[in-house]
Amino acid sequence: MDISQALKDTENVLRDFISFVMKAKYGQDWFGNAGISEDKIQRWKQRKEEDQKRLAAADERLLYYADFYDIKKLISDNWGTVPEFSAALGKKKEVLFWLERLEGFRNPEAHRRDLLPHQKHLVLGIEGEIRMKLIRYRNKQESREDYYPRIEFARDSLGNGYIPEYVGCVFNTNTKLRPGDKLDFSVTATDPSGETLLFALKKRSSKPPEWQKENNFSIEIEASDIGRRFIVQIIVKSQRDYHQYGDYDDDARFEYEVLPLAL
Repeated sequence: MDISQALKDTENVLRDFISFVMKAKYGQDWFGNAGISEDKIQRWKQRKEEDQKRLAAADERLLYYADFYDIKKLISDNWGTVPEFSAALGKKKEVLFWLERLEGFRNPEAHRRDLLPHQKHLVLGIEGEIRMKLIRYRNKQESREDYYPRIEFARDSLGNGYIPEYVGCVFNTNTKLRPGDKLDFSVTATDPSGETLLFALKKRSSKPPEWQKENNFSIEIEASDIGRRFIVQIIVKSQRDYHQYGDYDDDARFEYEVLPLAL
C-alpha cells in the first residue's frame, strides 16, 4: 500500500476541486475572495519560484504550493458561501474530521516513520471515500450517470499538470521538445464502482492502444513527432463491456511543439 502516494493524490484532487468551484464563483483571481491573506499567497509564490529554480519547471497551479492545513481551512472557511462543497462532499463535520485525520497522518510520512497496518487502511478508506464523492459529483454536474471512470489529474515529468475542467480538453504545455527527449507521465483515475482500471498512452500513431494496469508511462520523442502540435493522449477505461467514448472512458491530452535537432 503506497500510503504516501494516497495522501498526495487526495491533496491534489481536493486542490483541483477547490480551484474549479472557486474560479466558477469568483473568477480567475479568487484567492482574495476566499479569505487567503496576501502573506500566504506570497509564500506560495515563493515556493513556486524555488521549484522553478531547482527543477527548471513549476506547476502553474498556485494552490499546489499550499499546505494541507491551508486546504482544510479553505474548505472550512468557505463552506457556507460555496454550496458546491456540501453538494460534493456531504456533511461538513464529517469531511473536516476526515481531513484532520489525514493531516495527522502526514507527519509520520514526512519523517519516514511507517504507519501501523490499521492506520494505513484508515488512510486508504478516507482517501477513497473523498475521491469517490468528487467523481460522483463531477459526473452529476455533467448530467451523466455514475457509470464511467474519470481522470482526476495527470502530470508529465516536466511539471506540466493536466487539470480536468469537467469537460474534455487539450492542455497546451507551451513546451518545446526535440527528438531524443524523454518524457514520463503519471495519471490518477477513479472508477465509480471501485473496479481495477486499464490505462494506455497514444501518440499520432494509428496503432491500437496497448492497455496496462500501471498508471505510469515513458516515451522518447522521435523524428516522426516533429511538428507544431504534438499531442500525447493518456486514456483510461474500465473493464466493463461499455465505455463512454467507444473504446475508452476518459482522457488527458498534453500538447507540445517538437523542433528539429539543431543543424
